[in-house]
Amino acid sequence: MAVPISQMVTVASYVIAQKLKGVKRYPLVLMLEPIFRCNLACAGCGKIQYPDHVLDRRLTPEQCWSAADECGAPIVSIPGGEPLIHPEMSEIVRGLVERKKYVYLCTNALLLERKIQEYKPSQYLTFSIHMDGLRDEHDLAVCRDGVYDVAVKAIKTALEKGFRVTTNTTLFDDANSDRVRAFFDEMMDLGVEGMMISPGYSYDKAPDQHSFLKRHRTRELFTKLLTNRKRRWQFNQSPLFLEFLMGKREYDCTPWGNPTYNIFGWQKPCYLLQDGYVSDFATLLNETDWDQYGTGRNEKCKDCMVHCGYEASAVEETFSSWSGFAGTVKSTLFPNAT
Repeated sequence: MAVPISQMVTVASYVIAQKLKGVKRYPLVLMLEPIFRCNLACAGCGKIQYPDHVLDRRLTPEQCWSAADECGAPIVSIPGGEPLIHPEMSEIVRGLVERKKYVYLCTNALLLERKIQEYKPSQYLTFSIHMDGLRDEHDLAVCRDGVYDVAVKAIKTALEKGFRVTTNTTLFDDANSDRVRAFFDEMMDLGVEGMMISPGYSYDKAPDQHSFLKRHRTRELFTKLLTNRKRRWQFNQSPLFLEFLMGKREYDCTPWGNPTYNIFGWQKPCYLLQDGYVSDFATLLNETDWDQYGTGRNEKCKDCMVHCGYEASAVEETFSSWSGFAGTVKSTLFPNAT
């Protein structure tokens, strides 16, 4: 099982509580960005293109903890930039773990072996290692040779020390389905808890604007990847969301499910689009015109099928009806069933 029972129970209890209270919009995962600076320069990334005076800024531990308290989501994902560059990252993580937040610290792993002694294994902490495919594909994606081997070594070290480890993979238009399926095998052989996969999302600032997936291509690619999948493959994602990527389900975007907080404040409306910032979460939730976002509503959203907009939609379906719950159970136990 890709997600521990304790985490599943926490998330299920949280979602059910929101529904019993009649809450229409609630956060599921806080996307916390304490720093934009990175030690890689990936062609598909839009964060590192900021000027130095922005890249030099970072959130304090107190700001991170306050955002988590204010938001209330049971899961906190810490992307970047590269979070391990932040000199107070271990302190930030400790404070979130003390709050019993399930933390996914997303890292390219270049600094992980050097920094790992600053962290303690916990059911609440997962190192989510950025892996964009087998060695050749990964090193090409991050624009530096040798990174794949460093990451694999760091994964082994983290597992040996008792940490939870997952991978996160962004796939672009040139992805070869056979090679990606071989990559799934390799990650399972390493012993990671689960894998997260996502179609490449478009950043306006990214140097490479030609490799992002269109919606029809996303469905085509993920159908090839996930049809006749091996039972040993474990995905750290909603099974209904994976069916959405394959084109088997349709969802509306629910960007409030994965709100983003960074050095500028609470980002409207989501991790990918920047339509302004507000200073507090209540304003983000209550004063954003959510109806103007999502496929069919906004030109910028037309090809998006990314987890920050749609996985919360899949989780919502799981707990909205018996059919949604039954579909989740079926997809979990029998992923190759039609």
